[in-house]
Order: sequence, then structure tokens, then C-alpha cells
Amino acid sequence: MTTAPDLLFDVADLPPVGLPEAPAARLLLPSGDLNDPAYRRMWEAIRLDGIGGSDVAGILGLAGKYNSPRRVFEEKHGRSTFQETEPAEIGREIEDFIAMMFAKRSGLDIAMPPGTLQNLERPWMRANVDRYVIGSDGCPVVPLECKNRSEYQIDDWEDGVPDAPAIQCYWYMAVGGWSHGYVAALVGGNKLRWHRLERDEEIIGELVEHCEQWYQRHIVEGFPPPADGLEDTENLLARLWEVQPEAVAEVDAATADRLLGEHERLTAKAKAVADEVRAVENEMRLIAGPNEVVKDPTGRVVWTNKQNSTFAPKRLTEARPDVAERFTVMKPAIDTKALAAEEPEIYRQFRARQLRPAKTAKKKAA
Repeated sequence: MTTAPDLLFDVADLPPVGLPEAPAARLLLPSGDLNDPAYRRMWEAIRLDGIGGSDVAGILGLAGKYNSPRRVFEEKHGRSTFQETEPAEIGREIEDFIAMMFAKRSGLDIAMPPGTLQNLERPWMRANVDRYVIGSDGCPVVPLECKNRSEYQIDDWEDGVPDAPAIQCYWYMAVGGWSHGYVAALVGGNKLRWHRLERDEEIIGELVEHCEQWYQRHIVEGFPPPADGLEDTENLLARLWEVQPEAVAEVDAATADRLLGEHERLTAKAKAVADEVRAVENEMRLIAGPNEVVKDPTGRVVWTNKQNSTFAPKRLTEARPDVAERFTVMKPAIDTKALAAEEPEIYRQFRARQLRPAKTAKKKAA
């Protein structure tokens, strides 16, 4: 494990008492400027030997294409450098605005938290709260989590908090000992939705138990988590290693046959399901005919078939070459053939890896 050698203080010297505003936690690292390289090194080192709020959704497989159990594992062991995504960076930069709008709409006062918190009973439990909400229902402070979300997610925020940010808020309640918390989201850049979450001991108990077992197994003992089907895991594994051309890994025959057989079975199943879905969609298209909107007798819109999908430049060029010529522009592009010929190593370095399963022995024999 990588530890935090550059801290300005010895963690063991911290007093074993809770903060006045967080009865179950103490301050592990004071707030600082993440744009300052020295402070950022300390902040990232603190991340390595504990589980924070942004890790929990990844561990549970709720972070979609942005995080996964395998990414959390690799980052904690220092093999995958933490890199802030552009959406996360933008979200962090506009936290002040989201928090200000929350205060304005809710009528509650807010304040900056002191920094990274560490649970007293379980030191591996960490929290970096976005803001504090002051004096809510007699509590000195409770946490506020601020999110920046796409317009496409507006329905997810109308009646409550989606799973991933809700879990993050519950994690903060677990770390700090708070009775409730708030989550506010700026959706589509112009809609604020916020909700209050009450402490749920059953959810928190299951969350802490799962993460504690995960931390012990995968961080302390160092066993990697099993493969999963998350998009983030696929993206991570495509870039995790510096690939050695034509290098060979060995696998036992039983494992190879099992994986090849499962791959072929699931590929065939996916194709069959895709055909079934296409048949249903084609029936819906036939009912719509030339119309863009389909309603039932009550006036409810049941589906639409609007001409607003991907543009087809090839069809335009074939049908209206005069129009296509008027709107054709020359754009800078990398000459990949020349790059491959003159700089083959650089070209290979930036090529995607493609998994190509071989046919099973049974099919070969047939």
C-alpha cells in the first residue's frame, strides 16, 4: 500500500474525539487548494488508504462508466493514477453556484467544511463533504452533496435522489454520524433539484458492512475483485498495462473453454434478444407510419418516431450532390497511414485493444 508520507502532521497524533459538527469523525486533512501540486499530493495520498464517498458508488457498481470496483482497486494500490474527469472537474468548479442556489431555494444557511473527515470507529472510512448545512432541525450542521447532471437525467431527480448520489450521502452520514443530509443537483445547467435524506440505519449498516469486507479483502489483503460487466472496467483494462507486442499469457484449458463457451453463448443470446427488440420496434414504426407521435385513447403519448436522429451524409451526397458540395468543408485530420509508417511505436501506443475470442474446440472439430 502507498501511504501519505508528505502529510503536515502525524495522523496518530490526532485527538480521538469527534468534531463538534461531526460527532463520529475527526479532521484528517484540512481543506486546501487542489490546484496546488503539494496539497494535491497529500490529498491523493489520503485517498489511497481509505474509502471515500466517491469510491462507494464505484465499489457497488453504481457509477456506470465513471468508476468501477476494479478502478477503485487499482487506484488504491497506486497502479492507476487518479484522474479527474472533465464532468467531475466542471462539477467541482460550479459547486459554489449549486450550493448558493440550494441555500436560496431551501432558506437554509451553508458553510464550507473543514476538510477530509475520518470516522473514529473505523479509520478507513473517509468523507470529503461538499458543503455543510447549518442549524438544520437542531443539528449544528449536516452534509450537502452538490451534483452537476445532464438534462437527460431530469426524470431521475424529480421524485428523489438517484442511487449513486444517495449512497454517497448515506456514506457521509455513516462517517460523520449525522441524522440526515441533503443532495442538490443542477440539471441541464438551468434546473435545481434538491432532496433531504433521513438517516437509515439499515442502509448504513449494510453499506458499512459491505465496504468493510471489500476494504479488508481487496485493499488490506490485496486480492483483486472479480471481472464485471461495467463499461468503466472495460475502459480501464484497455489502458491499464503497457502492452508487449506478441507477448503470450497462459491459461489452463478448462478456463479457456469455459470462457470461450460463455462468450459464444451470450453473444448468440444477445443477437437473439436484439432481433426480438427490433421486431417490436418495427411493429411500433408500422403503427406510427408517417406520423411522429402516437397516442392512446386517453391522449397519453405512448411513443414517438421523430426524424431527429443521426444525419446521413452519404445519402445526401448521392441524392443531392449539389447541396452536399455547397456544405462540404475541409477539416484538419491526422494522416494515420503516414503516422503508422513513420512512427509505428507511437501509432501502436494509441491504438485501441480488440478482444477476439477464438472458436471453441468443439466447433473446430465439427
